This record gives sequence, structure tokens and C-alpha cells, in this order.
Amino acid sequence: MRPTMKDVASAAGVALKTVSRVVNGEPGVHPATAERVRAAIDRLGYSRNESARVLRRGRTATIGLVIEDVADPFYSGLSRAVEGVVIDHGCLLLSGSSGEEPGRERELVETFCARRVDGLIMVPAGDDHTYLRPELEAGTPVVFADRPPGAGIDVDTVLTDNVGGARQAVRHLMTHGHRRIAFLGDDPAIFTAAQRLRGYREELGGLFDERLVSMRPPAMEAGREDLARMFALDDPPTALFTGNGRHTVTTLRALEGRRVALVGFDDFELADLLSPGVSVVAQDPSWMGRVSAELLFRRLRGDGGPSEHLELPVRLIPRGSGELPPEDRGTG
Repeated sequence: MRPTMKDVASAAGVALKTVSRVVNGEPGVHPATAERVRAAIDRLGYSRNESARVLRRGRTATIGLVIEDVADPFYSGLSRAVEGVVIDHGCLLLSGSSGEEPGRERELVETFCARRVDGLIMVPAGDDHTYLRPELEAGTPVVFADRPPGAGIDVDTVLTDNVGGARQAVRHLMTHGHRRIAFLGDDPAIFTAAQRLRGYREELGGLFDERLVSMRPPAMEAGREDLARMFALDDPPTALFTGNGRHTVTTLRALEGRRVALVGFDDFELADLLSPGVSVVAQDPSWMGRVSAELLFRRLRGDGGPSEHLELPVRLIPRGSGELPPEDRGTG
């Protein structure tokens, strides 16, 4: 059971009113006593109940969602799908963006938990989620989407087949005659970026060349620098594999009209209208959002089975850019 103010009062050896004053920041409590109360709060994992009136009826009918960036098309698609399922279950969705900052992730989660959300869906920014243990022990269901939790936390997880998708992209380019294939991906500290690099490397095998790899956040100037460095090699790349939608768009702009075979991970708007159309390995953020939300509500209905670890498949969509042969390199 989640600890209450009465539990804190008993542990600290003070009156319930004293705990209330400390929790609410009210005056009139001796500093030593207040410190004893705060120590009991920390020891028990107590957090203030912002929705006590509703909670007395058993549920707050709210779900918390933490994503990386609501402006990212992938995460906006995931968020909208989660919201649809939440609404279908008669609940309200509270959501926030971590901006890839672990501290912000924790702040959002703790804020949602203080408001007594019935469950959480998280796209984690960090890899330490031990702070979730008090909520998990109190029975709050948590589902991780797109990326797994840190070590020691075993909860339901819904991922994409990142390794398999990257291998599929590289295999497709190799089928069209390419052996010098560059990879432009995100920060390798990000789970999905590391997994896609792994798939790229595994599929290339002995053809892997560290000089054809760039792993950093997408930015126009960085993209230009990386491409210029790679194309200046004695044996430059004839094809590119980009690790997410933002990297694909940045790379296309940095190429400035140069025709190079390219396959991107993630579909994006207008990819089919470019010339040539952009070949992609497409994952389905809406599907991931629906699966994650339905899994969460299944737990809320009382499913106490072992944690599930799902991996959703991807599909390659050939549109032209990934089918250019090596001899078609040059200035367009």
C-alpha cells in the first residue's frame, strides 16, 4: 500500500497535524521535528496526494505520458494514439516532453505521480529508473515505449525491431550494388540509435568502416561537415543510411541536390513527393502508442502476469532513392 500521512506521523513519532504542516510548508514546527518528519517521508517514499478526494473513490481517471519531444512527428503520432485509447477508456491524459533530459523525465514522472495518475507510459530519456520503485511497489502500472527501462526495473516494454530494420536497410542497399554505405545516426547514448548502429554494423560485416559512421544529434552544419569528410575519402560512400527521420531530412538538405542512394529509418511527410522518392524503413508510432496504452489498461483491469517485452516489426518502403545504383552518384 502507498504510505499515508498517518504512516509518516507514526514513523516520526509526531501528530498528524505536524506532518500536514511540514508537507504543506506551513510554519509552527520546530526545525528538528520538521527534519525528523522529512526523514520519515524519504524513508517511506511518501508523496503528497494532490487528488485525495477523487482517490478515495479508487481512481483518478488520469494517465501520465512522458515522451521525448511532442514536436517530433514520431512522438506526436505515438502520443495521439495513446490519447485515443485513454479517451476510449473514459480517462484524461497528462503528457509532457523530457527534451532528452533525464532530470526533466524524472521531474515529469514525479509530478504525475504526485497527482496520483492511475498509470504511466514513458519514453525514457535516462537509464536510471530506480526512482520508480516506490510507485511500482504501490501498484502503479508503468509501460515503457520505444526504449527499455534501466537495469533493475522489470516492467512492460514495447519496442521497435531497430536492429532488424537497420539490417534490412543495409541489405537493400547492398542488393543494389553498394558496398560503401555510410551511417548518419543520433547520439549513441540513445537506445534506438545504438541499436540501429548495431544492425548496420552486423549486416555490413567485414565491409564495416568506422570512417563512414557519424553519431551525433542532427544539425545542418554537422551534416555538411560529416558528408564532406566522407566524400573526400579515397573510397567514398556510394550510399547513405540515416538513423531517424530528422537525420534523413537534415542529410537531404546537406546533400544540396547531390544524388546519392539513401535509405532512412522512419517515414516522414512528403518523402514520397521528392524526386526520387525517399526509401525508408517505416515503423508505426500509432501502433506502438495503441499497444502500449492497451497493455497499461489491461494491467489496470487487474492483469498481474509477468512483464511483457514486445518488439514490433518494421517494413521497408522502396521509393527510388534506395534503389539508385553506385554509378548514379554525382551532382543532380
